[in-house]
Amino acid sequence: MPKHTLVQPNPWTHLRAFTDARIALGRAGNSQTTDAVLAFGVAHAQARDAVHLPLDIAAVAAALEQAGFTALTVHSAAADRAQYLRRPDLGRRLDNASRAKLGALRPAQPFDVVFVIADGLSALAAQSHSMPLLCCVRERLPRDWSIGPVVIAAQSRVALGDEIGSLLGARQVVMLIGERPGLSSPDSLGIYLTYAPRVGCSDAQRNCISNVRPAGLTYDQAATRLVFLLKGALALSRSGVDLKDDTPSVAPGTARLAERHNP
Repeated sequence: MPKHTLVQPNPWTHLRAFTDARIALGRAGNSQTTDAVLAFGVAHAQARDAVHLPLDIAAVAAALEQAGFTALTVHSAAADRAQYLRRPDLGRRLDNASRAKLGALRPAQPFDVVFVIADGLSALAAQSHSMPLLCCVRERLPRDWSIGPVVIAAQSRVALGDEIGSLLGARQVVMLIGERPGLSSPDSLGIYLTYAPRVGCSDAQRNCISNVRPAGLTYDQAATRLVFLLKGALALSRSGVDLKDDTPSVAPGTARLAERHNP
């Protein structure tokens, strides 16, 4: 029987050109079409893989050094991925060895900003997008700003950046972290900015830029927003709900809906 007699099209089909969301899939009787079911299975498998894929720390460190950054590696108190997923609290604090390492490197004068590359819930995002984003940000930062070493954090949650920034004496810390994978975005990178980082900061004290990836917010767009917020945080001596993003809105169709990382 010809396909057109089995599959009932959806009148919203033209809207699929503007989003990766699963809309206007059509139907076959009372069921989804076979291709829609198979595509969902693939997307679900990609999301699960993104959660468990380890960050290639050596490759990230080598890329940072080649680009002229200084790289440091640390580990959270979560011993492995299984414990990280079961115990979010352990992902928010450093292990003892990392705490001692950073404490010994604290400079006499505070850094204006310290960047952290963290696996979070999608090491794929951190591996793919952190380096090109960092290079875009560096081009836009004032020349007289002091940038601390880039810290690569394994088994990390967002709040781990607070302890890292505090130990390194940073005026502000920026976490580049893999967000919770969605069924259309297994590689979405989140950016979290905290002024005067310290253990115990709340989410209200951070600014978030979400869904950084080629199919979402581009590197250039994200870098422009981040540098605007970094300058604003330094001028106001605060971040979070007191710091507003007044950069121009992204043109329609260039960014997808954000799927936020679970801090």
